[in-house]
Amino acid sequence: MTDQNKALPAQGSDAHQQGEQSNTNNNQTMESLLKEQDLNVDLPQAGEIRTGVIASINPSQILVSIGAKSEGVVSGRELEQLTAEEREALAVGQEVHVFVINPEDANGNVVLSLKRAQEQISWDNVEKLLANDEVVESKIIGFNKGGLIAGVEGLRGFVPSSQISAMRRSQSTGDTPEQRWQKMIGQPITVRVIEVDRERRRLILSERAASTESRQSIKERVIEELEEGKVYTGRVTSLANFGAFININGADGLVHLSELSWEHIDHPREVLEVGQEVKVKVINVDRDKKRIGLSVRALQEDPWRARVEKYSVGQLVEGVITRLTKFGAFARLEGDIEGLIHISEIAEHRIEHPKEVLKEGEVKSLRVIRIDPEQHRIGLSLRKVDSAAFADKDFKLLTAEYNADEEAESSEPSDDSPGESTSEDSEA
Repeated sequence: MTDQNKALPAQGSDAHQQGEQSNTNNNQTMESLLKEQDLNVDLPQAGEIRTGVIASINPSQILVSIGAKSEGVVSGRELEQLTAEEREALAVGQEVHVFVINPEDANGNVVLSLKRAQEQISWDNVEKLLANDEVVESKIIGFNKGGLIAGVEGLRGFVPSSQISAMRRSQSTGDTPEQRWQKMIGQPITVRVIEVDRERRRLILSERAASTESRQSIKERVIEELEEGKVYTGRVTSLANFGAFININGADGLVHLSELSWEHIDHPREVLEVGQEVKVKVINVDRDKKRIGLSVRALQEDPWRARVEKYSVGQLVEGVITRLTKFGAFARLEGDIEGLIHISEIAEHRIEHPKEVLKEGEVKSLRVIRIDPEQHRIGLSLRKVDSAAFADKDFKLLTAEYNADEEAESSEPSDDSPGESTSEDSEA
């Protein structure tokens, strides 16, 4: 009995120990459950983008449910960054992307930004466009002195003038950026992304890289459309010793040095500069060789024509012999106006060289036998000075000169004009 009684406390002790162990196991299970629950809570992290649902909208803040313990808030400066149009487009229950600025502020709120989320997604998208070398349909939204601004994925992309298509550049006329680009705002533009720098907020686009029409095919098309004799507005693309290249509608044409000005010039830079807008006349189109001949001087008044208006075929003139060649002699009439006396027009008899009859520096009476305004040539003759064929013309010219002299003399006041008394009358 005594042994049994002694054993009883031992049995109670075991039960007590089992109870304590059970409580300990329960506590461990509860702690582990709490830990697991905490681990399953998807707490927001600074800098991440989340998808949430707009819970409420008022003038001072927007509450967005992002699945955390508390709703996130868009307020203050982040709210002010939204345009009126962007705020009007938001509605309760709408799913939106938000950027986590602060997981928990002093009031326990998650601070969010709609604008920064939009920008981050936009930069992600343009990086994908660059990686995939994709073509994007956009619209011109602005410009600066260096080129055009186009919108891509909500970002402002820059299209440098060097990356603008030849066709569009040919339409950009004017001396200032406003004159060149203003009229293009709102126009559609197809571009490729060629550079992305998120940190510097740099997005560079290229219209040329997106163009499916090659430079050669553009020139072929333009050559087919050009009309000889028509005037176009172009832009100087380069200068060389022999002339200037002018871009017309996307294709370069050559203005030879001799077609730049009526005056003598040694280099195109004397009258043109790269980038200058200029009107040109198409004087030749070689569709086989794909060459375009242009002229600037064809649109200018020809000073030579004005200077030779005083001369006519058959007129007798005086000229100074300036050069002797195998085919004839050149005679200067006045200034830089020269005429050619062909060897056949020097003498009645056959001669082998003009030096048999003429000498440089001699002054000779010559007859004008041809005037070619297009080629700037005057044909002269020495042997026809006394030709009977021009006797009638010579007589008329002499008569006209005599009559002109008579009229000039008669218009001069006489020394004995009425109202003036002579010295003899005064003495009388």
